[in-house]
Amino acid sequence: MTFEYIPGIPLVHPVINDDNRAYWASLKEHVLSVQKCSNCGLLLHPHRPMCPRCLSSDMGWHVSPGRGVVHTWVNFVYDRAGYPGIKCPYVVAIVELDEGVRLLSNIIDMDPADVYIGMPVESVFTDVNEELTLVHFKKREK
Repeated sequence: MTFEYIPGIPLVHPVINDDNRAYWASLKEHVLSVQKCSNCGLLLHPHRPMCPRCLSSDMGWHVSPGRGVVHTWVNFVYDRAGYPGIKCPYVVAIVELDEGVRLLSNIIDMDPADVYIGMPVESVFTDVNEELTLVHFKKREK
């Protein structure tokens, strides 16, 4: 199964702000990065202006190898239940990176019926258009 967008239906683009600008810029370079507190080292996603553990506002970035496991997932099979700009079926998953951070993304390049909790995955990048690159995940060998 391939992940396909429906031509002619505009996609919602993320709101870029000071907290997430570096994340979206890294995706354009096909690099997955997560926010890291420069004071205590906590890795964060989603991005925020202040560390919830030590309350530092000194935030930096950690480049992730993009490897993890499926924490949970849902298969959208009915086109009126999913996002209107994406062809069904498609999988939306929470992926837990090896670093412990969880990301909401899609599992691509496999039959949705074969996705399972704990499945090892690795990041791949999809250039949706000139303005938007997304991180998706595909199954990897252990």
